[in-house]
Amino acid sequence: MTTKKRRPHSAAPRPGGRVTAAALALTGLLAGAGCSGDPQAAAPGGPVVTAVPAAVSPTAPSPTAVSPSVSYPAGSPGSPGSGSPGGTGSPGATGSPSATGSASPSGSASPSGSAGPSGSASASGGGVVALTPDVTAKLDDAVKQVLSQASVPGVIVGLTTPGGSYQRAFGVSDKVAGTPMVTGLNMRIGSVTKTFTVTGLLRLVDAGKAGLDDPVSAYVPDVPNGDAITLRQLAGMRSGLFPYTSDPDFTQAVIGDPNRVFTPQQLLAYSFKHPANFAPGARFEYSNTNTVLLGLVVEKLSGQSLGDYLKQQVFDPAGLNRTVFPTDASFPQPHARGYTNQTPDGSVTDATDWNPSWAWAAGAVISDLSDLQAWAKELATGSLLSPATQAERLKSLPTSSADIGYGLGVFSNHGWIGHNGSLPGYQSLTVYLPQAQATLVVLLNTDISYQGEEPSTLFGQAITKIVSPGNVYSFPPATASNSPSPEVD
Repeated sequence: MTTKKRRPHSAAPRPGGRVTAAALALTGLLAGAGCSGDPQAAAPGGPVVTAVPAAVSPTAPSPTAVSPSVSYPAGSPGSPGSGSPGGTGSPGATGSPSATGSASPSGSASPSGSAGPSGSASASGGGVVALTPDVTAKLDDAVKQVLSQASVPGVIVGLTTPGGSYQRAFGVSDKVAGTPMVTGLNMRIGSVTKTFTVTGLLRLVDAGKAGLDDPVSAYVPDVPNGDAITLRQLAGMRSGLFPYTSDPDFTQAVIGDPNRVFTPQQLLAYSFKHPANFAPGARFEYSNTNTVLLGLVVEKLSGQSLGDYLKQQVFDPAGLNRTVFPTDASFPQPHARGYTNQTPDGSVTDATDWNPSWAWAAGAVISDLSDLQAWAKELATGSLLSPATQAERLKSLPTSSADIGYGLGVFSNHGWIGHNGSLPGYQSLTVYLPQAQATLVVLLNTDISYQGEEPSTLFGQAITKIVSPGNVYSFPPATASNSPSPEVD
C-alpha cells in the first residue's frame, strides 16, 4: 500500500495470506527495485510484496559519501527481455497500447503528439539527447514495450529538458471501463512522500527548531535506542530500528482489512516490540519506521498536524497545487484506478480506495505529473532550504548497490536524484539529472512486479537508456532475501 525504495519481497506463508505492503521506498530506495525492500521470491501463486529500495540491502558498506551529481558510465541492466509478461494474476494489457500527449524539442506541446524540428540526438558528458522525432518515436516504442511485457494497465511519462518536453500517457486508467490514461490524473505516489516529510524536517532545522544530530528521544518518547539515534540517521535510513512493515501481525492486520485506520503510534508499536537490527549508524536499511518517527518529530516541533504543516511549509511554497496529504482514503478526482496482487490469495484486485494510513509520513501523499515535475527539480536544487542544509540532504552514503546512494530522504541513482514509490495499486518515479537539467516522472496504476522487478524501474531504465545513455537509471533485479516478511516502500 505505500512508497519507498523498494525491492519485491514475498511474505513467508502465513494463515490469512500475504502482506499488502506498499513500495514506499527509494523506489521508494525506493519503490520496487528502485526503492523497495529487499526482494524475495513469492510463494507459488502468491503476490510479490515490495518494500525497501530493491537493490538496496541492509548490508550496505560503511558510510562513504557518494556524489549525487556524478555522471556514471553506462552498463546498467538492459531493457526488459522479450517474452510474454507476468504469470497468473497479473493484469493484462488491453490490446495495443495507445498514447496520448505531446513531445516538442522547443518545449511546447504539439497537438499531433509528434516531435518538432529535428536536432542532434547525441548525448555526451552526462547530458541528454535532443527530443527529435526519431528519439520521440524510440521513447514511444520503449514505453509501449514495457507496458505490454509487464502487463501494466496504464502509465504517465513526463520528461523535460532545457531543449524540449515529452509528455505521454499510455494504456488505460480504468481496466473495467477501458478509459484511456491521460496525463492530468491524480495518483498515489507511495514513498516519494518521504521526500516531502524530510523536507519538512529540514525546514524546521533551518528555522533553528532542531538539529540533524539531535537524538530522536528529545522529541518522541520511548523509542528504543532513542538517545543514540539521531534525526539524521532516521532521514538517512541508518537507525537500525526494525521495519514495522516486516512484522507478521502488521501484515495480517493490513491484508485482513485494507480499509483499517492506523495511528502513527500503532505503526511504531509493531516495530518497537522487536529488537533493533543493528546499532545506530552502522549501515543502511530502508525502513518506514524511520519516516513515521520523523513525521511525529515534525508535528512536535511545528505544533501542527503533519498534513497541515506540509501544505503550508512545503506544498504551497513549492507551488504544488494538486499535491495533498490525505487524512483518510479520499482520493481527489480525476484519478486512475490502481491494481494490486497484494491480497490473501495473490489475485489481482482494485486497490484504489484502500486506506493509506498504514503508510502515513512514509507513503500517503497524492500528486500529479505537473506537480512532481516541479518537485523533482526543487528536491535536487533545494530552493526551499538554505544552501548548507541542502548540501546535507544531498550527502549520499552508499547502499549495497554500486552507484546508488541515499542521502536525507533522497537517493542518487546513477546520477539521477530523487525517489521512487510504491503502494498497493500504484508506483511512481520522480528524479532529476542535475548536469543535464532534466526531469523524469513516471506514474503507473499497478505495483505488480514483472520477473522480480518493479515496473517503475523498468520504465525508468528503458527511458534513460535512450535519453541519457551515460546515466541509466536502474536497480539490480530482485534476489532472494533472508528477511522472513516483506516491507513496504
